[in-house]
Amino acid sequence: MVSTKEYNVIMDDAAIRRALTRIAHEILERNKGIDNCVLVGIKTRGIYLANRIAERIFSIENESIPVAELDISGYRDDRKDAGKEMGSLTTNDGFQIEDKKIILCDDVLYTGRTIRAAMDALIDKGRPQMIQLAVLADRGHRELPIRPDYVGKNVPTSRSEEIEVALSEIDGMDEVKIVHNRGL
Repeated sequence: MVSTKEYNVIMDDAAIRRALTRIAHEILERNKGIDNCVLVGIKTRGIYLANRIAERIFSIENESIPVAELDISGYRDDRKDAGKEMGSLTTNDGFQIEDKKIILCDDVLYTGRTIRAAMDALIDKGRPQMIQLAVLADRGHRELPIRPDYVGKNVPTSRSEEIEVALSEIDGMDEVKIVHNRGL
């Protein structure tokens, strides 16, 4: 049996740009500005999305929002080496997350396990005032009671399909595609 992958592009670079601009506006509206807010991108693609949202917020408000990168590898429950090394929170200016409004950023929301791991990692670093979630694509199939606050695109999928996000910072292009795995 040979398997092939067929795919459809569901977001091109312009659609991604529009979605991130909309998310930036929604963050500003919901939080009445960016006072006490921090964007935290989940490694790998989440940090690039957080940086892009921060750029859009700056272009709208002419104010900078702090951005941090969160490595959750030690908090994953789907890896045998989980727990051996704890996650890390990398910031440019050494801010603390205590009493901050944290906006977690990730590329795809699926079962919710990555977000649970990210929340565990954040809470180990301090006690945020609140945690909000921004994702570029929500594909459904949650295993945990996690719901995004900001969504670029809702993409109903079957479990046999995958969502692949390509970002120019690491993939050389901006694109979101749905991959249909077909057995032949």
